[in-house]
Amino acid sequence: MVEQSNRAANLFEHYNFVVEKGHDIIRLDKFLILRLANKSRNRIQQCIINGNVFCNNKKQIKSNYKVKPNDEISIRFEYEPLDKSIIPEDIPLDILYDDDDIIVVNKKAGMVVHPSFGHYSGTLVHALLFKYTELNKLDNQERPGLVHRIDKNTTGLLVVARNPDTLTHLSAQFADHSIERKYIALVWGVLKNDSGTIEGNVGRNLKNRKIMDVFEEEGKGKHSVTHYKVIERFSYVTLIECQLETGRTHQIRVHMKYIGHPLFNDNEYGGDKILKGTRFSKYKRFIDNCFKILPRQALHAKSLGFIHPNTKKKIHFDSDLPQEFQELINKWRVYSNSNLFTN
Repeated sequence: MVEQSNRAANLFEHYNFVVEKGHDIIRLDKFLILRLANKSRNRIQQCIINGNVFCNNKKQIKSNYKVKPNDEISIRFEYEPLDKSIIPEDIPLDILYDDDDIIVVNKKAGMVVHPSFGHYSGTLVHALLFKYTELNKLDNQERPGLVHRIDKNTTGLLVVARNPDTLTHLSAQFADHSIERKYIALVWGVLKNDSGTIEGNVGRNLKNRKIMDVFEEEGKGKHSVTHYKVIERFSYVTLIECQLETGRTHQIRVHMKYIGHPLFNDNEYGGDKILKGTRFSKYKRFIDNCFKILPRQALHAKSLGFIHPNTKKKIHFDSDLPQEFQELINKWRVYSNSNLFTN
């Protein structure tokens, strides 16, 4: 019986909590959602329905149970089935450079970098495995050769390792922040200074696990630093260059929101509505047209610089802005230099 119990336990992912003294009395489902930022609301509620949540070792508690100080809460998640075998796919890639050690790819918008729940095909990894079959020999088959990533709707440069030694060498450069990464972004508002540095710990938003947040309290999130400088100022938006000192998930997007300048048309961080400008209908139509030109956050990973793992020489790669991003900038430039916003 013990052996069967252990085997069954291995099918679950367990979490245990003791509610702190002085904690507010809140619903069970809300308590768990706040504590488990990496789990969806639906999965948590389904666990409660399935009887996989326990309070003080008692089952059959409901979502509306009021959690009190000193309560012992435990929850177990059934492991989601995930076929880890990746079938290579013949997907066109924009390869800027490759040699025996590295691949530098210019990722298009809408492409997820690696397989994950909900993204079982069509990723950059699927395409890389088709073109570079040796990546199949690397240990991490879910993310073969990857040392960093960019968001699905962010375009631009990624470097990929083709062998274990290169993977180790590049990972070390990312770890010590010696990789040079520059991004181009269009943000809402007029930045006061021509350059600046944003520091703030970045971690999962406590209410929405799909987005990140900046935490000022010690012990929350990971230390994050973004340097920026203004490239061009328009009427109600600013074109900037961002250089990453660290590389956290959504770092530029959440840092710019933190200082009050969300990325233009960033639907996850509030940039997909009019944040600056006039009330004139002509201006509203202009913004709607801009959103249609670039139907995603205005962010592009423009350049990469690092030490080549074999030659030990510094190399640098640069990419052009996507056509639609450049068209958006040109449209703002024309309108900003006209009088259309004032009548």
